[in-house]
Amino acid sequence: MRKEHSPMPNNTIIFGDSYSTFQDYIPEGYAVYYTPAGRAETDVTQVEETWWHQVTTQAGLHLVQNNSWSGSTIGYTGYGNSDCSHSSSFIFRLRQLKEQGFFQENEINTVFVFGGTNDSWSDAPLGSSMPENQSEADLFSVLPAISHFLTDLKETLPAASIYCLINTELKPEIGEEMKAACKRLGIQAIPFTRIAKACGHPTVRGMEDIANQVLAVIR
Repeated sequence: MRKEHSPMPNNTIIFGDSYSTFQDYIPEGYAVYYTPAGRAETDVTQVEETWWHQVTTQAGLHLVQNNSWSGSTIGYTGYGNSDCSHSSSFIFRLRQLKEQGFFQENEINTVFVFGGTNDSWSDAPLGSSMPENQSEADLFSVLPAISHFLTDLKETLPAASIYCLINTELKPEIGEEMKAACKRLGIQAIPFTRIAKACGHPTVRGMEDIANQVLAVIR
């Protein structure tokens, strides 16, 4: 994975899924969607075309890590009712970084969270909104998992600017839970109004759509 360690201000981390991956720019062993070879479904073939490369470059942000895993869910339930509690889930990946001392070694100023798409597509159980006191069992349901992840992130990085990017075409309960949790925690929600896609994934135009809407908020 390509990353840099630097004391520069505006140190940034991304927690994402396939939309935010690119070959060689995510941690080793993480599933990737976008590659230089391209895919039949989409025309993105260069890292410079990704939404996050456009945002970090144009906003002058220093990307410390792109913690994105294709197909990953925020909560513990993945596709086919698989258990992601100790693998690809956003919750576990954040927990891993904390245990590894990542946030002691790296001062993070800006966070982008772009998830929920696979929680929606996989038909994971939604559960009920649960702003606090979630058990481990609760985190197999999407709505409690969203609140848990965003709360943990805010408590871990209380001084950072956190942006929660909300995809189009999510199950409405998921989008609303993200907005409610963001409002409660003082996180900036960025609900998208348009993203050009092919087979559910951003095209080059879609990546520009995402970048432009993010930049309009953070600048």
